[in-house]
Amino acid sequence: MGDESAVLRTRMVNNQLRTFDVTDHRVQDAVLDVKREDYVPADQRMIAYSDDAITIARDEIGRPTRTMTRPAVLGRLLQQAQITEDDVVLLVGAGRGYTAALIGCLAGSVIALESDSDLAEAASTTLEYEEVTNVAVVVGPLTEGYATEAPFDVIFCDGAIMTEPTTLLGQLKDGGRLIAIEGEGLSGRAKLYTKAASGVSMRYAFNAAAGPLPGFAPAPEFVF
Repeated sequence: MGDESAVLRTRMVNNQLRTFDVTDHRVQDAVLDVKREDYVPADQRMIAYSDDAITIARDEIGRPTRTMTRPAVLGRLLQQAQITEDDVVLLVGAGRGYTAALIGCLAGSVIALESDSDLAEAASTTLEYEEVTNVAVVVGPLTEGYATEAPFDVIFCDGAIMTEPTTLLGQLKDGGRLIAIEGEGLSGRAKLYTKAASGVSMRYAFNAAAGPLPGFAPAPEFVF
């Protein structure tokens, strides 16, 4: 795409992020720097900069199982997380690596956790090709986090979860933040958790929809 790609990234920032109150210049600069088309499946490169949740994985009969978060929502989540260049970040749901690359522009180092080995391989390959050196992709259950490298300054859930992320909250440093969208579809709400010595507090950030992350479905209720 060459120069056209840079033009499309600029339009994405102007027309999608800024109109959704993403005003943080560090977040805008990261989105301008990272080539989103390199992180989407090859057959969807032409819509890489659309305001859509692009499918990155399907089940055996072709139904979408994982999507990339819409750019505007992703930008707003990154803004809420307030990632600094000294932060160690755990990304939950690495997908094909796009969000990991963005966080890599903002943070000191990133552990990008992915449960799907095929997606993890795609993420590692692209991040290496793009010479993103401060991101490590690891494979494991998303709900378990990555205790061997905990505690983290920031935990960023790239997708919707249906249950409170209790295990992940236990892997935050004092003063650490966890950002996640809780709830399905139009009922989704972005929430920011902050850990202190006295416990964990939560505040509502904004309404948002995102594709679900595997493993975070609520336990089935018994009906008598």
